[in-house]
Amino acid sequence: MMTTSLVFSLSVFLFIAAITPGPNNLLLTSSGAHVGFKGSLKLMAGIMLGMQCVLFSSAFGIAALLIIYPALHTGLKIVGSLYLLWLAWKTATSSYQRLDIPAKAPQTVSWFQGALLQFLNPKAWMMGLGAVGSFSLSGDTYFNSIIIISIAMFLVNLVAGVIWILGGALISLFLQSRRAWFIFNISMGILTAICVPLIWIE
Repeated sequence: MMTTSLVFSLSVFLFIAAITPGPNNLLLTSSGAHVGFKGSLKLMAGIMLGMQCVLFSSAFGIAALLIIYPALHTGLKIVGSLYLLWLAWKTATSSYQRLDIPAKAPQTVSWFQGALLQFLNPKAWMMGLGAVGSFSLSGDTYFNSIIIISIAMFLVNLVAGVIWILGGALISLFLQSRRAWFIFNISMGILTAICVPLIWIE
């Protein structure tokens, strides 16, 4: 059984990984600004689903292939980099939406794309491997410890996601002109693109 101190350490590790700026949080911020809190919940759910899949893949051996075959890890980074650049371009070129018109703004990234990003994001795999490698228990308690890690990851991703979406929604209050939207979208696109070289840092 996992001790309270181990669960606390696990939660701190996961929260730091979840709350720090990265592709997921930048997408959630952009979504919060474009479609508001409610409209961003599907994207957040997709990201959280993708993270859970990565965690269980890490726990049950699929992610070990990244360690055994370095070329596969490199290929993942290349595909992930290209995908991030595509998301950055899509974010930077998203259309202007007047906030004073009660119309549904277009969602820049779908929930499925948010989930898919996790499989192409080396940071997500390292987060899953780090949690499993550092905090799982051996023997008969292994599966139970993975469930606890999964619950902890769900909760911290939920809290972090809500914070970043609300931040984006707050930013939208200042986006009352086409020029402001243009600057915001370009900035978010550039920040997303900056994540690309970061995933190559070991």
